[in-house]
Amino acid sequence: MSAPVRNTVIGVVVLMLVGLIASWFLSSFEKGSEEITLPPYGEPTYNALYALRETLIRDGSKAESRRQLDLPAMQLQPGDTVLLLDDPRQLTPSQVEDLLDWVQFGGHLLLRAPDADEDLDGNEQGLLERLGVLTSDATARCQIWQVEGQPSHDEFCSGSRFTLADKARAERRWADTGGDDTLAYARLRYGLGRVDVLGSMDFLLNGEGAHDTGLRDIAHRDLTRLLLAPNYGKGTTHLIYAMEMPSLWKTLFQRGWPVWVPLLLALLAWLWMRCQRFGALLPSPREDRRSLLEHVRASGEHLHRYGKSALLYDAVRQAFLARLRRRAPVAAALTGDAQAQAIADHLQWPIARVQTALQIPPSQDDIALRERIRLLIQMRNQL
Repeated sequence: MSAPVRNTVIGVVVLMLVGLIASWFLSSFEKGSEEITLPPYGEPTYNALYALRETLIRDGSKAESRRQLDLPAMQLQPGDTVLLLDDPRQLTPSQVEDLLDWVQFGGHLLLRAPDADEDLDGNEQGLLERLGVLTSDATARCQIWQVEGQPSHDEFCSGSRFTLADKARAERRWADTGGDDTLAYARLRYGLGRVDVLGSMDFLLNGEGAHDTGLRDIAHRDLTRLLLAPNYGKGTTHLIYAMEMPSLWKTLFQRGWPVWVPLLLALLAWLWMRCQRFGALLPSPREDRRSLLEHVRASGEHLHRYGKSALLYDAVRQAFLARLRRRAPVAAALTGDAQAQAIADHLQWPIARVQTALQIPPSQDDIALRERIRLLIQMRNQL
């Protein structure tokens, strides 16, 4: 088969395979679309009232969000509305006094009833106590909210319940369906203004999924419009979404991990590189020895190992003779057997023993060497 024919056959086979794959793909799959709700990012991740603010702005009202209650910066006017999302018991006495003065001249304040807490309740100067609102530990029950043309909704299923003291001037109240005296919602008159107390504000928050629709639900928007009715469209709506600043360490742990995790790994790697390696145990280095006796013993072992034993015997014999010249100079002046006899008489030893000690031992006889050195040392010590 020639090259052009072979190339043509290969091209036809490739085109057939491509056609078969394309036909299988088109018959097995079809184009479709699916809506996926992406997780929030940016301001909605930390501002739970972001959707409410944007809804009010699109409806033509003026709305502002703040993390903390800053009364000097807010410059509240009689037609304004303030919504506090967090526990109102965290307000300072001066803030409580300023808020009540503002409400008395036409302001509208919305509060969330907190859970009962013995450590926080009972403050006579607190905002709730001044309004006659008493916290309760009763269990929350769902309240039915019906909008015409819409299915019924269950609201205030979570959160807290509260009661009102005798001094409270309730304009509107929503009692719990459990049969007790607790309330899920109440609107109080205070001077020319109003204060709305809610057991829960979940329906005002940003919706985060299919089950948590937030203000996308018509019933939630209708209920929100009812709550904001006193000053709706008159002034500015101030939304305070976090009076208590989040912990710095908690924020760093939750949101700063892309930075501190690599830094922690780098620190651990540096410590691993710099740490001391522990291998097999090694003997401790021998310390320098300066004992004269050890040097003498080492020198003697060296001479004996290399056949110089005669030098060891001669050194001991010379030491004996040096003391003999000091202690018995007459015997030291003699030589031969006369000297041996004089030493034996002085020491009162047998002459044969003295003659043995004064004779040079054979070079390979270690026993004789040790015996003669021992005798010379004894004779030297007895002089």
